[in-house]
Amino acid sequence: MNQPVDNNDAAKKARNGRNVALALGLVAFVVLVFVVTLVRLGGNVAQPH
Repeated sequence: MNQPVDNNDAAKKARNGRNVALALGLVAFVVLVFVVTLVRLGGNVAQPH
């Protein structure tokens, strides 16, 4: 079922590149959610009822 593991340098480099890209994408998403939350909450604080 599982594919054999390829442990050569090219495979490790490719895997590390994918891991870095995934980590950067996740960080960007978290920052985006944080900024959107601040903007939405800031709008509510600016005009209290």
